[in-house]
Amino acid sequence: MDLKTLRSLKPSEYAEAADGYRAVSDMADAAKDRIGLQITQAMRKANEGEAADAAQRQLKKLSDNFHYTQVECGLVSGALNGFSSEIAAPRHRLLEALEDAAALQYPVSANGDVTYPAGGKNELTGDEIPGGTAVGNNGMLSPGNRSIYGPGSNGLYAPGTGTGGIDPHRGNPHAAKARDIADRIAHALREAGEVDERYSRALSKLKAAPGLKVDTKTWADAAADTKAVGAAAAGYLKDDIPLDRSPAARKDWWEHLTPEQRDEYLAVYPDVIGNLDGIPAVVRDEANRENLQLLIGKLSEQDDEKSKEMVDGLKGIQDKLKERSVPPMHLLGVGDEGNGRAIVSYGNPDTAKNVSTYVPGLGTKLDGEFVGGTMKRAQDTALGASEADPHSSTASIVWLGYDAPQVSLSDLVANTDVMYRNNAEVGATTYNSFMAGISAANENADPRITAIGHSYGSLAVGLAAQEKGGIPGADDIILVGSPGTGAKTAEELNIDKGHVFVGAADNDIVTKLPHQGEASGMGAGAAGGGSTGLVLGLGMGGPVGGFVGGTAGTVVGGVAGYMAQDQQTDPSQIWFGTDPANKEFGATRFLVDDGPTVAQGGMDAHSQYFTPAKDQMSADNIAKIVVGKSDEISLEQPR
Repeated sequence: MDLKTLRSLKPSEYAEAADGYRAVSDMADAAKDRIGLQITQAMRKANEGEAADAAQRQLKKLSDNFHYTQVECGLVSGALNGFSSEIAAPRHRLLEALEDAAALQYPVSANGDVTYPAGGKNELTGDEIPGGTAVGNNGMLSPGNRSIYGPGSNGLYAPGTGTGGIDPHRGNPHAAKARDIADRIAHALREAGEVDERYSRALSKLKAAPGLKVDTKTWADAAADTKAVGAAAAGYLKDDIPLDRSPAARKDWWEHLTPEQRDEYLAVYPDVIGNLDGIPAVVRDEANRENLQLLIGKLSEQDDEKSKEMVDGLKGIQDKLKERSVPPMHLLGVGDEGNGRAIVSYGNPDTAKNVSTYVPGLGTKLDGEFVGGTMKRAQDTALGASEADPHSSTASIVWLGYDAPQVSLSDLVANTDVMYRNNAEVGATTYNSFMAGISAANENADPRITAIGHSYGSLAVGLAAQEKGGIPGADDIILVGSPGTGAKTAEELNIDKGHVFVGAADNDIVTKLPHQGEASGMGAGAAGGGSTGLVLGLGMGGPVGGFVGGTAGTVVGGVAGYMAQDQQTDPSQIWFGTDPANKEFGATRFLVDDGPTVAQGGMDAHSQYFTPAKDQMSADNIAKIVVGKSDEISLEQPR
């Protein structure tokens, strides 16, 4: 960026170009929606057969092209707006410096050197001090600083040409003024050059491949484009995002942005805005749907098993979003961190009177089973809540915002030390931020908010409740299939113990994991494995009977080994503290189905709490608590 270019540059023209690209992006978005929501739906209802299928495929391609156009034009608009905004400051400083030079009648060269006249008197000779030319110092130590390396050095240091040595112009009153102007010009040119290079590099990446085919590689390129523009615009946009402020402050920040600013953030940082607690749900949903496609493109280009699993999970969510489910889905978070991130709400949590947020547990990750298993539980709760209170709106959320332990039943039995608190501790803090955002964004004066933890997720919820102030906005806490919460009693969850509810199936092995100090017998039993473990189990009476009867020697042996020892000093203590279903904990235990034994169904008893087809009683009780009708639930005696 040279002086002539910067002086003549008009930032407003780049802003106008950005508006044009944004208009194209908006038109492409509208065209995409029209194809997907109107034309395709109408054709599907009216036509069948090969010709209709072929037409649908062509419409899909057209929709994909419009979608890609929307994304890329949005990025171009964001980059041009960023350049227009950032280049304005150094240009303004340049013009000010040139105006000062003109007022003093100091000529300025094309390189920004400032010539000044003779002035002042040499105290030794009495002669007038000669004039000279000031070469600006741009503040850098690199060869581009002509004040250090010399105006004609071509990047090589030339002794005597810099600012060092005896200054023959010392005492000339014009010299200092000229140097100040030259320095300001040099700083402005350096900053403008950095801005120009940053945005030029990003814009050069925004090139579509020849043809009209939009495939996963195209979306992988779009993901890289988004990253490039995001990096270029960090100082212009991202640094202003209140990442370190409360969800309520973020909501206020978003509300005070102009529509144009919001569009820029959504185009350039869909991954940030979509996962920012406190931002309205419809905005997060829009951003995450965009980021969903970019993530699929990015991960599809990677060959590792983890990426393939995430792609399966992301595509499953994408397909569900297209189905127009009941209640309507809102994608409140998505990402590829750890084992994957996904936050899905059935119903709008900003307008719903009742909001529940369920944290899944052991073995949960973003994979092909996430939609049909984990997400379906949240939907079942939403549908159950609608039946329990048809006159009140409900949003049911599944929150996979942390890494749950990837533990199988055999892992638990044979190697109980695989499960620690670390992941839950990290998840607890993140969960509380999300819940604070739910409270901040909800439009009702007093929404009913329920925190639900299943399996290891109940530990995350329990630890979140034990943080200072408890879970923001929570009226009730539900713990199902819990291995403990890290708390001794319900009172430690920072909520009235009458609002802590527990479901624990008698055949759910996770709710009976031994205390960590007493787990050696369980591991020893598992180590026996095979027929030895089975014989051990079959030879025992009492509680062991619920876990035996199959040929799963390692599993049964492990459980039997633990249950066989009569060393458990306190039956109220399980893996992560007091058993929430035990009377010592002090929570309200609601009735659930016992579920199949381990030998009959493995972990089925641990996973059916939300599913009406398998445990209608438990699903109904959860739904009633969510809508504030806990006085109607069916109770069960604590252990």
